[in-house]
Amino acid sequence: MKKADVFEFFRRLAEANPHPETELESGNSYQLLVAVVLSAQATDAGVNKATRRLFAEVETPAQMLALGEDGLKQHIKTIGLFNSKAKNVIALSQALIDQHGGDVPANRDALEKLAGVGRKTANVVMNCAFGAETFAVDTHIFRVGNRTGLAKGKTPLAVELKLEKAVPQPFRLHAHHWLILHGRYICKARRPECWRCPVIDLCAFKPKTPAPPVKPSKAADQPGLG
Repeated sequence: MKKADVFEFFRRLAEANPHPETELESGNSYQLLVAVVLSAQATDAGVNKATRRLFAEVETPAQMLALGEDGLKQHIKTIGLFNSKAKNVIALSQALIDQHGGDVPANRDALEKLAGVGRKTANVVMNCAFGAETFAVDTHIFRVGNRTGLAKGKTPLAVELKLEKAVPQPFRLHAHHWLILHGRYICKARRPECWRCPVIDLCAFKPKTPAPPVKPSKAADQPGLG
């Protein structure tokens, strides 16, 4: 995709949603970290449903340790892989206390050393909690990057590095949110809704998905009167 097209691509997404935010609910950087760890292979809606009561009780790593692994499991048992996720959350909470004074470090390398935290999770925390211009490549961004031609790559890291190089200012801070939301609600995996895509003319995907046929209203099916 040409530089001018990339700029226009993000300009349109920004125009449609000037202030994008993560759909994961949290009240501080620690809760955000926990929510992102829990969101692996789970929906944001499912995580939010489980963490609302949890976060009303737990705001800090120390409070999480007081709750304990079994207590945490009771809150998150509706989330996939909750046993291993609970173990990781307890471990990372202990590490935050032991190594970072109970604070979430504003450093990607330090974050990646925490249990259950990979590069994508670290990038999300760096962006959402600390305002870093990072590109957290999940399945949505990986698909959108390759399908549109914006950032083609065979691995999430390859797509991330392409985005790092291609995305211009003033769009870098919110770029990964726009791409995630675009992939979640328009550029869907099975049937992308091309007919309502704001960047359809800039996209390399072919063939474009046509709009579904309009079903006749019930009134139109009724026989005429008189």
